[in-house]
Amino acid sequence: MDELIKVVKTGNKNDISVKIQQFLNQYGKLFTIDDTIQHKKQLTECLFRLLRDPEYVELHSHCLEVMRILTRDKQHCGDLFSADRIETMLHLAMLVGEEEAFMTLQNTRFDTRVVVEAQMCLCNLIYNCSTIQKLCANNSCIEGIMLRLRMHPDPQLPQDVKYYDMRMLFLISALCAEVRPRIRDDYHGLIYLMETIDLILKNNSESQAQVPNKNKRRSKGSRRGKKGAPNDTTEDECLVAYYLDNWEVDFANEVLKSLFNLTINIDKNHLDEIEEAHFLRLVSILHDLLLCDTKSKDKKEDLQSHTVNLLTSMPANSFEELLSPITEMGRPDNPDHEYDEMNMEVIAVLVQFLSKRLDNHTVQNSRERLAPILTCLSEASRANPTIRKYLRSKVLPPLKDARERPEEGTTLRNRLVRLMTSPHTEVKELVADFLFVLCKENVCRLIKYTGYGNAAGLLANRGLMLGGCGNSGNYSSESEESDTEEYAQMKDKINPVTGCYEEPKPDPMAGMTTEQKEYEAIRLVEMIDKLAKTGVVKPCRVGDDGKPHPVEHILELQQMAAECKRKDSKSDD
Repeated sequence: MDELIKVVKTGNKNDISVKIQQFLNQYGKLFTIDDTIQHKKQLTECLFRLLRDPEYVELHSHCLEVMRILTRDKQHCGDLFSADRIETMLHLAMLVGEEEAFMTLQNTRFDTRVVVEAQMCLCNLIYNCSTIQKLCANNSCIEGIMLRLRMHPDPQLPQDVKYYDMRMLFLISALCAEVRPRIRDDYHGLIYLMETIDLILKNNSESQAQVPNKNKRRSKGSRRGKKGAPNDTTEDECLVAYYLDNWEVDFANEVLKSLFNLTINIDKNHLDEIEEAHFLRLVSILHDLLLCDTKSKDKKEDLQSHTVNLLTSMPANSFEELLSPITEMGRPDNPDHEYDEMNMEVIAVLVQFLSKRLDNHTVQNSRERLAPILTCLSEASRANPTIRKYLRSKVLPPLKDARERPEEGTTLRNRLVRLMTSPHTEVKELVADFLFVLCKENVCRLIKYTGYGNAAGLLANRGLMLGGCGNSGNYSSESEESDTEEYAQMKDKINPVTGCYEEPKPDPMAGMTTEQKEYEAIRLVEMIDKLAKTGVVKPCRVGDDGKPHPVEHILELQQMAAECKRKDSKSDD
């Protein structure tokens, strides 16, 4: 680094270019440079002197490449890059305020390499330094990004510039929560970002070669913002095939992440008509995005993952846009994706996404991989009865064979029930809530599909251990019980705790005298009492609020048993 500093201070352009290239070859792939902070400060000062000198304009991109290596230093970013140097970087990235942009638009040569390198430096600085995050939240950075966002429809604007604009917007909105309302309301960020994704889909559909109708999907684009309006386009005009390349997926992901930041804290229960229309349109766009094909499976899963994350912050009434009426959008190729005169392709994609995540999760990453999709499906099921019925048919189909425990097997139900006893509390609660919603929050129905043992945690937390229904959902009154003949034949022999069929077991007290039975009962009471006093176990009883309460003495359990017997006798009467 010392040699580079000397050459930059005293050398000519050729010497500087050669020395910079040697430096890049040596340190280009490293995240830290083992050198003193004094040398780093000297090098930064020399580089900014060149960046501010018009005579060295042909070296600006190379200087910024060196600068990008220095911006990886988390420890010293705040010392190396002051507010005026950040302003210089913003000018090189062409991220200036509206008035300045108007004044310099005709006089500034747009060098893509310089702009992109400056953007990458700013991305590193915003990510690594809290002081620079606050600077970029209050200078021309956000305004410049939003101004250029309006230029995104221009095909001459380079792709990399668009991508790093979105990258910077995501980082600022993620790390500086206070700027989200300003981006969303003052700069109309929600609308412009929606238009950006819509433009990706529009340009993609226009660029695709014509293929037979059976390989195309209907777009919901004609219905966006025109809920309930008749579709006056022909069938061929509505059919599109989206196939995103890797750059389009990466760009769309950055936009989706920014949209998530802007919508995560919105009060979804108090929206005006305009805001509701925006969310309906956004979910309609996400509908098409979930049906896109990509070049690789990994890219497709990334796109679906970010789309699901955004869906978790959508208001309840907007989930109806995930459905497509058969009369408007046509029948799906797969008959299983049709339900109640609705095209359920998107819901089927979400079910398949859940299945993949269940296959590939671990205890360490279960929250990251499962929480968003479980939240999304739970909210969609709670909000829309058609979605809930379809998901129930896929996740909790009518029981035919109850000889195995609910957690044993490879079906969606089996894998989800296994997670109801997961050591990860949040995942366990989300799975239980999802299954509870599919059962219309009916305790008896949940126990039927999961067993009382697996459902005990949810029932205890919600005060439902005495039975009944939850109260957080608005469900139809018609019954959806559909016991099969096989299930009905073994129903009386199913153990409600384990949720599976059990052969009748011999009576362990058969042949014992009354005195022997009393003796064994007293021994059992004494052992339970001893365990309770030593703290090994803590006996509980179910209180009037439906939640477990610890008992002070073992005789309270006998009182509870007597009360239950009285209630049973009254119900029989």
